[in-house]
Amino acid sequence: MNRMRFLMVPVLWAAMALPAAAEKLSLPEISNYLNGLRTAQGAFTQINEDGTISTGRILIKRPGRVRFEYDPPEEALVVADGDTVGVIDPRSNDGPVGYPLNRTPLKIILARNVDLTRERMVVGHASDGTSTTVRAQDPANPEYGSIDLVFTGSPVELRQWVIHDGSGSQTTVVLGDMERDVRLNDENFVIPGKERMRVDR
Repeated sequence: MNRMRFLMVPVLWAAMALPAAAEKLSLPEISNYLNGLRTAQGAFTQINEDGTISTGRILIKRPGRVRFEYDPPEEALVVADGDTVGVIDPRSNDGPVGYPLNRTPLKIILARNVDLTRERMVVGHASDGTSTTVRAQDPANPEYGSIDLVFTGSPVELRQWVIHDGSGSQTTVVLGDMERDVRLNDENFVIPGKERMRVDR
């Protein structure tokens, strides 16, 4: 599986029974929700660009940190430590590789202060009657890709994120029930072998 493509692709949440018509969430509401999301953990299912499926566990500790642990047979690990996103794949012949976090759409939701009202950050904002979708990008570097964030309301919950890379590919990750405000050890967000890792700048 192309791990960099994972970093630049979509993430989906499990479907829930929802009211027939929900109001579109405002950008300040969504920004406040993301800024209030300090820690969370749960299961995820990733649907890759080629249709293959991966599963695993996700840990989030904002700002800047996330950990994706993939289940066998992959047993891969993706960790963002606030500066670098490290990709450790035992099946890869290239060894561990890293990418600057600020060059991936993940930085938008992992930022210390998420402000979706910033000029040129949001390039799409729509509702289908049950959910609100926001497409966001780095205003200064749109070539880094974009992320679609899908939310439901009452209360506001992130259900899906869809990340698009520069080539137009995308990936979907369905998140199970997330446990919020949990205690997560900082050691979970240390990238193994970072000092020897090749970082693609």
